[in-house]
Amino acid sequence: MAAERGAYQVGGRLAATSRAVGFAVVVLVYVAAGLAAWAVLALLRGQHLLAVTFYADLVATVVVFGASVLVANASVYDPYWSVAPAVIVAGWVLWQAGGDLAAVTGRQVAVLLLVLAWSIRLTANWASSWRGLSHEDWRYVQLREQRPAGVPWWLINLTGIQLMPTLVVFAGLLAVWPAVTVTGRPWGLLDIVAVVVTAAAVLIEATADRQLHRFAGDPANRGRIIDRGLWRYSRHPNYLGEITFWWGMWLFAMAAAPSWWWTVIGPVSMVLLFAFVSVPMMDRRSLVRRPAYAEHMRQVPALLPRPAMLRPRRG
Repeated sequence: MAAERGAYQVGGRLAATSRAVGFAVVVLVYVAAGLAAWAVLALLRGQHLLAVTFYADLVATVVVFGASVLVANASVYDPYWSVAPAVIVAGWVLWQAGGDLAAVTGRQVAVLLLVLAWSIRLTANWASSWRGLSHEDWRYVQLREQRPAGVPWWLINLTGIQLMPTLVVFAGLLAVWPAVTVTGRPWGLLDIVAVVVTAAAVLIEATADRQLHRFAGDPANRGRIIDRGLWRYSRHPNYLGEITFWWGMWLFAMAAAPSWWWTVIGPVSMVLLFAFVSVPMMDRRSLVRRPAYAEHMRQVPALLPRPAMLRPRRG
């Protein structure tokens, strides 16, 4: 096992290629995944579209997984989190409208635009930080190096890094289904609340990422802990924004079809993923790299700010 780990080279034979080549590979992989998903849709035509979408989503994920094995880089999957939902939601809207853009409702437009804004921002954030096929997310490197003896890396890559997030995101999309396919209820107050919550979520994510990039890009902050802006109130405001986005999608579902209340499993799944997987991993890494982070954890909550922290300072 030790020899296997030592022999692994991120990027494999393509490790020395340029960043542009890396992005070209990712684009080709996603085109192939899209074609595979389209084939599933064609083969299962006539079945319920929600179920068919789920099968197509899984097949596309397996295609991306296969490519990640071929190029020895699990980060090939990373943009799937933000790219797939936008494609799926756009497809659902067009299907419901029968291809007639004039038939698209106000709620459908609002949901689609917000999903696209979220998708473009998150995908661009990944693209700006990914350096090419020789660069793999540090979490994947850690999982590979610390995996139990006898457990093959491909299995962790398939289940933990790729299939699990696909399933969680699809759970989140369950709420989007009624929001864009049930059109009998008119636009109402809950729709407005959903727009505000979802737009605020995208803004929180964008602001948190911009503040973090600016902080990390200043050499004077090397080794320091970011505790300014949104990061003063939450250790992971970017994760808070992501969770809030999916709650906003659920509010749209409630506005369109209250009987779909059970799709709350989507945002709840997001809370569990970030609270029990993503946040602990990030905190453990920060504790190792910055000893003062333990005190920071005691002072700043992981996700939701404490009410007292939001009160304006006197004087």
